[in-house]
Amino acid sequence: MSMRFNQKIALVTGAAQGIGRAVVERLLLEGAKVVAVDRSELVHELPSAVFALTADLEHYADCQRVVSQALAHFGRLDILINNVGGTIWAKPYEHYQPDEIEAEVRRSLFPTLWCCHSVLPTMLAQGGGVIVNVSSVATRGVNRVPYGAAKGGVNALTACLAFETAGRGVRVNATAPGGTDAPPRRIPRNSAAPSEQEQQWYAQIIDQTKDSSLMKRYGTIDEQVGAILFLASDEASYITGVTLPVGGGDLG
Repeated sequence: MSMRFNQKIALVTGAAQGIGRAVVERLLLEGAKVVAVDRSELVHELPSAVFALTADLEHYADCQRVVSQALAHFGRLDILINNVGGTIWAKPYEHYQPDEIEAEVRRSLFPTLWCCHSVLPTMLAQGGGVIVNVSSVATRGVNRVPYGAAKGGVNALTACLAFETAGRGVRVNATAPGGTDAPPRRIPRNSAAPSEQEQQWYAQIIDQTKDSSLMKRYGTIDEQVGAILFLASDEASYITGVTLPVGGGDLG
């Protein structure tokens, strides 16, 4: 196993399950010291070497607290991987209620905005750092308009922040995962059981996702983690401001 991240300090959000958990595990294998953050207590089931914190990153104060605790523990932050987000509801846009639209944007845009803002002064003072945001190819897709809009905001944030910080040693990139096979979520994003109609709308998402992929399949968690960690590593030292689609040819 490569030691690309030997002695690097990495903060990973949305770290308790799925892609985020796998990112943490790979970072540890490659020599990093990791701060893992999630609002679920499941984050404390990660290996004991991880500095695990619970926080609701939809709130700016929690983002600031997490960064302060990470700095108090490790003294610096080299890498931020923003992985919080995910579709809460799946349905045609006319069926969304205003509060649901706001909830989707809070979930899939604001944690990334807040965490970038919270960590940036530290990275600029250090003279360097890397931010990798996790977006989505769902910026072009069915039955997830509010989520797609939020991830479009992540793409714009990535490009604009890279413009501002490239000359000061901070790289900012994103991946845009396509459909990804993952174990069932132990804590679902939406606690309400989907109706038969909602299940049909979600099936349309699955069909569209596979059809939009040139490979006609979902990706694996490892395929998503590989792209994230490439952008976080020094192997991508001349890359910034890029959103890399990882969707089997679906460019989002």
